[in-house]
Amino acid sequence: MSGYQSVFRRVEVKFLLTAAQYRALIPVLEQHMAPDDFFKSTISNLYYDTPDFQLVRTSLEKPKYKEKLRLRCYRTPLEDSQSFVEIKKKVDGVVYKRRADLPYGQALEYLAGEGPGGDSQIFQELDWFLRFYGNLSPAMFLSYNRVSLRGRQDKNLRMTFDRDILWRADHLDLSEGAWGQDLLHPGERLLEIKIPNAMPLWLAGALSELSIFPTSFSKYGAAYQTLLRQKLTEMRMKQYA
Repeated sequence: MSGYQSVFRRVEVKFLLTAAQYRALIPVLEQHMAPDDFFKSTISNLYYDTPDFQLVRTSLEKPKYKEKLRLRCYRTPLEDSQSFVEIKKKVDGVVYKRRADLPYGQALEYLAGEGPGGDSQIFQELDWFLRFYGNLSPAMFLSYNRVSLRGRQDKNLRMTFDRDILWRADHLDLSEGAWGQDLLHPGERLLEIKIPNAMPLWLAGALSELSIFPTSFSKYGAAYQTLLRQKLTEMRMKQYA
């Protein structure tokens, strides 16, 4: 993947769609949207956090400012496969993302404090992030199949549909492939609309007509909450065993 974008600033609005809503929306999108350069992809992520999950717990409190760190690949990686180290920040509803690429094996060493990164401004930000939190390590695996669209007229309008969202809290190595527990119900898709400013009227109208409403949904946050519920259930079962 060459010529990748390394800096983003945009508003991201999320929606959970049923299979029926997704099918009904497609004819509308075909008039206004087109496949982007990476139309279909499988994305795998390692989210880094402190031992007590400070980053995701803070995010779930919905503060005006929150941030996360992840390692992303667009296929099951080998040692020398391209990967992206990303900082994602959200400030008053606006998303800022910085990312730099490294071979997968080197990225793991860098994030573990065992190898070099780079000398760019983005790596300086990553270095500061790692020093500030001090004890970050892989905390959650998340993968999904994505369809990406771009506006035919407005090239800054992007829409992504994620399905087959899988998570796991062990075997935290992207090279082990995409497997884990389902995060969504069968047929559901997570729609993300990525816009620099206001949503187009045609899109707002279509979403309203199909009763598709914005939702506050974080893949990492939802997986973490599911993990907590499972651990609580296990504790209760042990008490009554």
